[in-house]
Formats: sequence, C-alpha cells, structure tokens
Amino acid sequence: MSDSGDSGGTKGALRRSLNLARPDEIYNAIVDAHKGLSDEASRAFDARLILLLVNHIGEEAAIREALKAAAE
Repeated sequence: MSDSGDSGGTKGALRRSLNLARPDEIYNAIVDAHKGLSDEASRAFDARLILLLVNHIGEEAAIREALKAAAE
C-alpha cells in the first residue's frame, strides 16, 4: 500500500493529517455553495459532491474508513 499519511496513531488508508493549504477558504466555499438552497436542494448538492469526491479518491479502503470515522 502507498503512503497512507497520519491516521491518528493507527495504520490505515485514510489520511487524517491536514492536507489543504487553505482549509478555511475551502470551508467557506462549501458554505457559500449552499447559500440560497432549500434543505432538500442542499442535501442533493451534498450527495453529488460526496459522490464526485469519492470517485476522485477511488480508494475503497480509505472511503470505508472515512465512513466509519464519520459515524463515530
């Protein structure tokens, strides 16, 4: 397996260390993308964004690890 990054002390596929140069700007872009959307449209937007990013990641182990971590 390739470098998995920092996974919080355990070896895993999911990178847990910060991997964005400007995380606040990305967060704000995500918030801005939701402006003016209804709750239903916002959920649909989130689903499309998640699917696009999951496809980009393309590493099943990292995706499954992220699902588990997000549920905890």
